Amino acid sequence: MPLSLQADLGIEQVADLQAALQSHFDDEVLELSGADVSRVHTAGLQLLHAFMRDRAARGRVTTITLPSPTLVEAARQLALAASLGVDTVPGDTE
Repeated sequence: MPLSLQADLGIEQVADLQAALQSHFDDEVLELSGADVSRVHTAGLQLLHAFMRDRAARGRVTTITLPSPTLVEAARQLALAASLGVDTVPGDTE
C-alpha cells in the first residue's frame, strides 16, 4: 500500500514530512502517492530528493506514483523531475 504524501509540502511541513518518511527508510520498496499534493516549496522537494537518493544508495527502491500536476510542475522548475521519477507521467503531452 502506498504512503500518501501530505497535501502541503511547504517549508512549514518539512519536519512532519521527514518524520513520516524516516519511519520507512529501511523498507525494501516504498511507493509514495503524490496524488494529494497541492502545495510545494523547494524545501519539501529537496527533502524528497535527499530521501530517495539516500535510499537508492542503500539499494532501496522508492517511487512516486500519481504525482499531482502541482508536484510535477514544481519538480520540473527545480530540475528534480528526473531524480524524483516524475518526468514521464502517463497522459503527459509535453
